[in-house]
Amino acid sequence: MNYIMNYEETLSYLYARLPVFQRDGQSAYKPGLYNTEKLDVELGHPHRNYKTIHIAGTNGKGSVSHLLASVLQHAGYKVGLYTSPHLKDFRERIRINGVSISEQYVCNFTEKHQAFFDELNPSFFEATMSMAFQYFADEKVDVAVIEVGLGGRLDSTNIITPVLSIITNISFDHMNFLGNSLTAIASEKAGIIKPSIPVVIGEAEGEIKQAFKDKAKAENSPIIFAEEEIMVTPLANVNGKQIFDCTYFPHLTIGLGGIYQQKNTATALVAIQQLQEVGFNIPEEAIYKGFEMVTETAGLQGRWQTLQENPTVICDTGHNEGGMRYIVEQLKSLQYKRLRIVIGMVNDKDIRKVLSLLPTDAEYYFCKANIPRALNEKEIQKQGAEFGLQGDCFPTVQMALEKAKQDAAIDDIIFVGGSTFVVAEVV
Repeated sequence: MNYIMNYEETLSYLYARLPVFQRDGQSAYKPGLYNTEKLDVELGHPHRNYKTIHIAGTNGKGSVSHLLASVLQHAGYKVGLYTSPHLKDFRERIRINGVSISEQYVCNFTEKHQAFFDELNPSFFEATMSMAFQYFADEKVDVAVIEVGLGGRLDSTNIITPVLSIITNISFDHMNFLGNSLTAIASEKAGIIKPSIPVVIGEAEGEIKQAFKDKAKAENSPIIFAEEEIMVTPLANVNGKQIFDCTYFPHLTIGLGGIYQQKNTATALVAIQQLQEVGFNIPEEAIYKGFEMVTETAGLQGRWQTLQENPTVICDTGHNEGGMRYIVEQLKSLQYKRLRIVIGMVNDKDIRKVLSLLPTDAEYYFCKANIPRALNEKEIQKQGAEFGLQGDCFPTVQMALEKAKQDAAIDDIIFVGGSTFVVAEVV
């Protein structure tokens, strides 16, 4: 009788045998669809059993994915949600109606297909994506919201034919994989645009906008630019939730912080309109409830999240140039005696661009997340000093945060970020 691995052993097998990009970086990245297509054939094309929505973009795809999943769930649909990376537990990546995949399913699926994995040697992302697609089929979801892992054209999720494609925005990120110009990155993201399938673009201008138009025209795909369809005006902040006045949706409460949610709100609302046009029954009440209850319904964390008061501790997973611009803008709008920033980064980012945006009048606590890709805290301190950023080094995120709290007055603000993996250790 074969020995069946428990959950911890199964995860160890997946991580060790199939290098995970988020932890290990470039060595784990396998562009192209060969392995995914082989896995898809092996499993009998499970993603063809339900409708899918495909979401790419540099920033915002996690928020938009969760907003859509929450709204669809409140509209009465059984909704699969596939996102990455996770914050606390691998199972967060694969959810149905907000509930994570069971440990037992993860074990059973891996054990059942272990021999094929050993033969094909897929990446961690390819293997776990096939697990998600099969799980959604087994559980008979009505629709699955699928977030692109990296890029678009060669991403393993790109075997699906969705009812709607969404590209949130383009910024510099993963240039060693996707290209050194925004138009090159845009071309990779545009690879999810499918023949005759509508695509919603969250944010684009100039050459990037043209790149999307050209691809949509080539594929005969209707293209809708969210910025041209819906205006979003901030009205108030109440208990970590924001109230927006939106075209067609007055006084819409969104259960997420962060000024960047204005863009994500417009993108999600236009996407919902497109879903209604292709036959989804989404009443207005579901839209209002889905937006307000997105954290409770879909479980999204780490988006301008307040962890404590007196002193205020805020975290955000924004980690590239585009994301950090919004974070810095929001920090400038806050009232505080002293700003303290706990920051760690990973080694495949263009960290100089991010560091150049950060305020020089803050006290810094440079740290290292507990993953192989994490950049040494002394290297971040060294490069930060070139941009006038001053502070001490700490070998762990928790040590850095504890020192920041010790140093802080009651009316200081502590911001924690720079990497999803730094935030994962504090939420």
